[in-house]
Amino acid sequence: MKVKPSKGELKRQRDVLRRYERFLPTLQLKKQQLQMEVLHQVILLEEKKQLIAKKLSQIESWVGLLSGEKIKIREFLDIEEVVTEHKNIAGVDIPVFSQVRFVTEEYDLFLTPIWLDSALDAFKEILWLQEEARIIEQGIVLLRQELRIATQRVNLFEKVKIPEAQEAIRIIKIYIGDQMANSVGRSKIAKRKIEEYVSAGAAV
Repeated sequence: MKVKPSKGELKRQRDVLRRYERFLPTLQLKKQQLQMEVLHQVILLEEKKQLIAKKLSQIESWVGLLSGEKIKIREFLDIEEVVTEHKNIAGVDIPVFSQVRFVTEEYDLFLTPIWLDSALDAFKEILWLQEEARIIEQGIVLLRQELRIATQRVNLFEKVKIPEAQEAIRIIKIYIGDQMANSVGRSKIAKRKIEEYVSAGAAV
């Protein structure tokens, strides 16, 4: 590391160090907030996945009966739109699930099986949960990307920038101290020579 050993550079390096030390806590706080939110979202995602598994387990007892039917559930049910909002977490905008809008085809109650209403409701619940889980996963990806960047910045400040500034200050202070010591030494030598000269003149 090359630094200019001067009082001006010493002041500049001290200003740089103060700026780094002032900014680091903000970065550390952002990193902590992102870590907490990632953990929260991962737990939430796991809860949704468990709920999906539970719902699928509940319909297993009768869904097999549909295989023999000519009616296809997805002919009557489709997703029109997944509605999301946005939430800002430590400067990161992540999607937040709001609702699923379904398109349900009209059907004749007398010409379709009695179980169709219940089947459509059950599949709506599962599709709703699956879309909710998908949106949570998208948010986790965005949060983890920002967390990686924040971690890199914290490490840069903690392990590189701050130590570099501290080392530059140390080197400059040593140099200036040496220069001052040399200056004092030269002054003493000059003073002694003057005194010797004066003493020699007085002797004559």
